[in-house]
Amino acid sequence: MKADFKVTIDACVLANYAVCDLLLRLAERPRQYLPVWSDKILDEVYRTQIKKLNWPKHLAEHFRSAVTGTFPEASISDFEHIIPSLNNHEKDRHVLAAAIHSDSSLILTFNLRDFPKDALEPWKVEVSHPQDYLIVLHEMEPVQMASRIAAIAAQRKMDQLDLLLLLGKSLPNFASRLIDDLGLG
Repeated sequence: MKADFKVTIDACVLANYAVCDLLLRLAERPRQYLPVWSDKILDEVYRTQIKKLNWPKHLAEHFRSAVTGTFPEASISDFEHIIPSLNNHEKDRHVLAAAIHSDSSLILTFNLRDFPKDALEPWKVEVSHPQDYLIVLHEMEPVQMASRIAAIAAQRKMDQLDLLLLLGKSLPNFASRLIDDLGLG
């Protein structure tokens, strides 16, 4: 995968702070991929942060401001005309439309069932669980992955094993793999 490989990130992934943090650090220079989202996806993240995760509004607003400020090229719009022609799960058609409009090759989501293969094939878009994509990125650039894990752990003042155990709640196979590969087990 090249650094210009576009990946549309679903709201359920962006709302998972630990997973999102790692993914977005991998999208910083030197990039492993280019993230893509829409205002509608970010609106969904905001609602999840406020209503389900009980974040204070100012923190959810800061998150949105930070991701849009750091990745201004990630925001796409004017894709709504594609939605009526899609047949994946109705609530996630906007995500597929954003992927199609941005020429993303991949959608990252925890909700794989909302993106059946027959709904994606005509558009040459694939779907992946974040865990599987992170394993691929680790295999491609293990040094960069280890560096980003170390940076996150240092910033949070925790050791790498604790960070990977935290990530393991959502990404058990990825966390186990890195614990083994980094000799932390």
